[in-house]
Amino acid sequence: MSDNAPHDSFFALHHGLPRQGPGSDTTTRRLLALAGPLPAHPRVLDLGCGPGRSALLLAAEAGAEVTAVDTHEPFLAELRESAATRGLDGSAPGGGSVRALRADMGALPFPDGSFDLLWAESSVFVLGFNRALAEWRRLLAPGGTLVLTECVWTTGEPGPAARAFWEEHYPLRTVTGNAAAAVAAGYHVLGTLTQPEGDWDEYYGPLAARAEAADTSVPGMADAVAGARAEIALRREHGADYGYAGFVLRPADPRWHTRPEAAGEEAEVRRVEAAAFGSEAEADLVDALRADADAWLPGLSYVAEAPDGTVAAHALITRCRVGGAPAAALAPVAVAPEHQRTGAGQAVVRAVLDAARLRGETLVLVLGHPEYYPRFGFERASAYGIRPGFEVPDEAMRALVLDDSAPVPAGALVYPAPFGV
Repeated sequence: MSDNAPHDSFFALHHGLPRQGPGSDTTTRRLLALAGPLPAHPRVLDLGCGPGRSALLLAAEAGAEVTAVDTHEPFLAELRESAATRGLDGSAPGGGSVRALRADMGALPFPDGSFDLLWAESSVFVLGFNRALAEWRRLLAPGGTLVLTECVWTTGEPGPAARAFWEEHYPLRTVTGNAAAAVAAGYHVLGTLTQPEGDWDEYYGPLAARAEAADTSVPGMADAVAGARAEIALRREHGADYGYAGFVLRPADPRWHTRPEAAGEEAEVRRVEAAAFGSEAEADLVDALRADADAWLPGLSYVAEAPDGTVAAHALITRCRVGGAPAAALAPVAVAPEHQRTGAGQAVVRAVLDAARLRGETLVLVLGHPEYYPRFGFERASAYGIRPGFEVPDEAMRALVLDDSAPVPAGALVYPAPFGV
């Protein structure tokens, strides 16, 4: 035992546990799905990997070449042994692999653009959400994705006990608060995931058993056990106030500046709509929606700027209803002909979806090309029991859930009157 008894006792209490924070294999798989298509053998950096449960899954199921970093060498030794046992130590050609490396996530020794996927389950608190997003971004290759999980408030008014605990240990934000911070830091939010209570059980169950069996006569161990028990008790008594959530983020395309439509830009937007579709129909639709107080959602008419400051692309979200409940409709989306196939359309769609998420919209519907909109996370609307009131191919009517903690309405989709359907 070193002179740092509290540190040593904490890690002794946690050594050999399957997880070092709330999580599950199911949650890892769901986050991986939200990240979207990856290269055949994605380069993954698992930050604060602990014993490497996520690293092993990513290597085995995604064929990833995982570099797993942590500062605690016993965790890394455990991971190396697990990887070797499973044939994931790089000895089997053509498959996934795990390389465990001792490194500080705040001073990472990798060149810019080294990884397709950054992964940080239950570890971002070491740096803090904002610092991690700022410092880790350089490590992502173009089109790369950052996946992390973070403790969050799940209510707007947490009780005094939970608030006092977290204000002392680590200030929390809501899911929306963290999403807003990510957007402000130059990321798009591809998706968020509220982690189920079972993820806490997978962490606290083994930890509670370890605390019960711990030898509290060892210097520092009594305090480590007391801390673990206090944390478990807080969750048991005040768990409705906070939880864990996953965030899937991707840096915004630096080629395109996106923003809300400014006052006086109506004519520019109209020009882009008419040019993109080759008629005045969509331009007239936008003007009619703008005049419809029940349909228009302030701040959800977005543009992408061309280098000369003109409008290159436009995307609009307005109010619709599903089964009588409010939802949001993405339409139209237009890109000026000279800027098509340059990423302007994707940039403005992602930006307006971020804006909808941050203003509290929970569900977005789109009628569009079935090979285009899935890249934004849209799924078949029929999977949620949502159906339009007109004939349309099932694969063309799509839904995107922005808040998985809210119930998804089912029933008939009713567009605003200007759509004429």
